[in-house]
Amino acid sequence: MTNENLKDKLLTAFQANEANLNGVSKTALHQKRREAIQYFEKLGFPTTKHEEWKYSNVSPLTKEGFELNASTDFGYEDVKMLDIPKLKGNILYFVNGIYNAELSVIVSPAEQLTIYNWAEALKNKPELLDTYFAQYANYQNDAFTALNTAFAHDGVVIEVPDNTVVEEPVILRFITDARTANVAAQPRNLIVAGKNTEVKVAESYRTVGENAGFVNTVTEIVLGENANVQHYKIQNDGQKSHHIGTTQVNQADNSHFYSVTVTINGGFVRNNLNIVLNGQHCEAFMYGLYFPNGKQHVDNHTLVDHAKPNSYSNELYKGILKDKSTGVFNGKIFVRPDAQKTNAYQSCRNVVLSDDASMNTKPQLEIYADDVKCSHGTTTGKLNDEAIFYMRSRGIPLAEAQTLLMYAFCEDVISQIKIDPIRAYLEEMIAQKLAE
Repeated sequence: MTNENLKDKLLTAFQANEANLNGVSKTALHQKRREAIQYFEKLGFPTTKHEEWKYSNVSPLTKEGFELNASTDFGYEDVKMLDIPKLKGNILYFVNGIYNAELSVIVSPAEQLTIYNWAEALKNKPELLDTYFAQYANYQNDAFTALNTAFAHDGVVIEVPDNTVVEEPVILRFITDARTANVAAQPRNLIVAGKNTEVKVAESYRTVGENAGFVNTVTEIVLGENANVQHYKIQNDGQKSHHIGTTQVNQADNSHFYSVTVTINGGFVRNNLNIVLNGQHCEAFMYGLYFPNGKQHVDNHTLVDHAKPNSYSNELYKGILKDKSTGVFNGKIFVRPDAQKTNAYQSCRNVVLSDDASMNTKPQLEIYADDVKCSHGTTTGKLNDEAIFYMRSRGIPLAEAQTLLMYAFCEDVISQIKIDPIRAYLEEMIAQKLAE
């Protein structure tokens, strides 16, 4: 299947879906979908000639054939195999992009937060979708965001009312059931945290089965004044998986956003994290960790847009690369003319364990204000030979010494995860990955 054929198949599928919408096709939400599919048709899939995709070739993705509405019998017995020990909270399951209410558990009271799938949101909160849906994620210039916007029919809509602390975390578990076919899914998430709120949200991506998967997801997060949102993204997909994910964040005055993205496995992974500090005295913290091996490819693109004065951002991404894997980090800090008194820091550090592995880094600063403090830096190297020699001289075997060094290298990112069962689960998974 060629690039153009996959594009045509998606356009045809959109037309077929539209024909079955009846009155829904006249809603403002669907008009955005219709506009988005027009942009996708115009843009097409990006190539390596596009600067933003210079090091990430999606042509293998476009050569696969995918079921766009794949059936699945994923059930309770399958969930048991994926359990995270001692994890409690609002746990929502999405199988092949579709919300599964039977597998999901919501424990927080309605006065703390409301959780809807798209059908429920359209029925009960249409004004929420009209106000926030596709207002922040840029589908005019990004083909994958346009594609997701056009096919946004399921996912989760979360609203945290003003002056509320959500005590239990919200865990979104996205399962790609590729046991019987190649599967494509395009979940869309909207999280609106009102004024003076606190909430923890985790997105988890997992592939089951040996066939190819294509997950193209967009999550829009809106923080009101004084809101505090912690967002975690954990990826443990298959060797034939393709993950394109965009997290778009908009912050109001005095809001605080914390992000940790951990990629343990995945054939092709592209994470876009875009944050607009659209108020004064905002803070944004971004952490990333990735472990590609084999022929895995992990690409992290971040954009921090300081739109207003007196705000702070700090970013730390780390990678450990083995075998013939490739990594990409493209981090951009943008300071607008009015954003005086901005403090923005960025760092990317990588350890390359094989001569056949490669890491491509591109830190960027665009500063249009003069009273700012901004810095960026990147390092790529091998493990510290002196530290290994020291540990071996104390009787520690080479493999164990290397694993200890790598684990220590990861710790300042893993420690940022404040949901204890998820952190403990990741520590075990990372230890297994590093020991391979």
